[in-house]
Amino acid sequence: MEGLLLSVHVLAGIVFVGGSAVAASLFPRYAPVTTSAMASTASAAGVGAPVDPQPETSGGRNRAVAVAMHRITRGYGIFGIVVPVVGIALALVQGRMGEIWINISMILTAGAGGLLALQIYPRQRDALAAPDDGRQLRTLSMLAGIYNLLWAAVVVLMIVRPGNYT
Repeated sequence: MEGLLLSVHVLAGIVFVGGSAVAASLFPRYAPVTTSAMASTASAAGVGAPVDPQPETSGGRNRAVAVAMHRITRGYGIFGIVVPVVGIALALVQGRMGEIWINISMILTAGAGGLLALQIYPRQRDALAAPDDGRQLRTLSMLAGIYNLLWAAVVVLMIVRPGNYT
């Protein structure tokens, strides 16, 4: 049973957490932004800056790719719940729930999940609905980096296992 749980835990982590991390990181690269020339014309006219009508030609931005990254972020984020659920089941089967590296990993995992659900996904949705000059995309890049660092810390804890009793 431990082998099966560990396999599902690791595979789900690679596929779902890895997929959501990559999609969240790539989203800002492809999300639409307003162009500075259009923004200055629009602001001089007293209106909000329009979205570049041909985003594919403006530095590789592509709304369709950004929408796909947004969907992957959401879908893989939801399926990523498998990782902590199976991880907790594995820790219970192995009798390791009291070990510090498990508890810290659970806290970091909850933080990463909360960051994805409460900040990254909603901000991606907002960036698609109302593009700006790139400020919100810079924030999204930072949040995606923090999300990835949280998962990197969890992986290090899973390998090093400080406070391991065995």
